[in-house]
Amino acid sequence: MSNRAYLDAASAEELHPAAREVLLQAIDSGWADPARLHHEGRTARLLLDNARAVLAEGVGVRPDELYLTTSGTAAIHAGLPAIAAARRRAGTTVVHSAVEHSAVLHAAAAAGTAYEVGVDQLGRVDEGAFAQQLREPGVAVAALQTANHEVGTRQPVAELGEVAAAAGVPLFVDAAATVGRERIPGGWSVLTASAHKWGGPAGVGLLAVRKGTRFAPTWPVDEREDGLSPGHPNVPAALAAAAALQARLQEADALDKQHRTWIAELRTRVSSDLTDVEVVGDSEDRLPHVLTFSCLYVDGEALVTALDAEGFSVSSGSACTASTLRPSHVLAAMGVLTHGNVRVSLGRSSTYEEVDRFARVLSGLVARIRAEVGM
Repeated sequence: MSNRAYLDAASAEELHPAAREVLLQAIDSGWADPARLHHEGRTARLLLDNARAVLAEGVGVRPDELYLTTSGTAAIHAGLPAIAAARRRAGTTVVHSAVEHSAVLHAAAAAGTAYEVGVDQLGRVDEGAFAQQLREPGVAVAALQTANHEVGTRQPVAELGEVAAAAGVPLFVDAAATVGRERIPGGWSVLTASAHKWGGPAGVGLLAVRKGTRFAPTWPVDEREDGLSPGHPNVPAALAAAAALQARLQEADALDKQHRTWIAELRTRVSSDLTDVEVVGDSEDRLPHVLTFSCLYVDGEALVTALDAEGFSVSSGSACTASTLRPSHVLAAMGVLTHGNVRVSLGRSSTYEEVDRFARVLSGLVARIRAEVGM
């Protein structure tokens, strides 16, 4: 539909044109098993090696430090327990912030004794408390996202990376919200990301493990990806992911400037046009393309549905899925309003006209929903 505005790029970006072209070509040439020695296998291996080299450069590691998985979640579930398992002698505590992605929270609980560090009202981790916990005995690994996927607030990864290094604790970083959009901060030992976040195809995840970081896969090991991602690799998808990342990094500065300006305007308009609304997250030290706000006396899913009927695709943190109806753990940890929550996130194809129309439509929809419940 030509009048629809896709404003949920933080969940997934549409396939980048560069990825689409490469994917179609690679389907015909990269279908064989790259572990085989015949001509077709060697061709697939060459394509896979090329994809790995481009992806590794994009996240700032060597090709032999990058493992390909079937998703960002799979990378987290493989990587975090593997690092923790290799450090059993050091301890079993997994330190993490209260606003990590649910995949990290689940992996941390499964990998050891999870220790949660709180955040402030902007969603930024308590740096002093996190650093103090890193220095405690018995810490196997620490996990900290580069920026929050729901509210956009950046985390002090580089600063806490220095503390972690001094304490001899590997820092595990979920960079899914950042890769392809911004420079990745330093200081980490392990990094994960997901291709569909930057315009690559779904089904490609990245797990980067810097040399010197020990890991012990927690499932049966085969010859694929050092046992961190068993099974036949999707060579065409990996090539498309690499093409999308390379293209997206070339566009990043221009999109950053554009999105930051539009989100700043939208932030101001939401605050001024609506009553009983709370715009959450850091207004400056944040991802450029994300805006999250909560409206009192409004059901988040009702507002998302109403916006969808008007042609806007957005997401809500008020529930993880339509069936759980649980408040967002991120917003709850921040101590901010969780009702009527909406996240707007811009992609490479977003336009100012879409942002402007969203701002003009929003206040009327909120007023209507409030009236329907007698407010």
